[in-house]
Amino acid sequence: MTPEERALFEKRRRGRNIALLLLLIGLSVLFYFIGVARLLRA
Repeated sequence: MTPEERALFEKRRRGRNIALLLLLIGLSVLFYFIGVARLLRA
């Protein structure tokens, strides 16, 4: 693997990792607000 290919691979992997992180944070926030809404409604 050439240095250019490796740099491209790492850049793509970093992008996927950031997207996954944002997805996990978004789901966590969603579940938090669902839980709060259920507690306030009870």
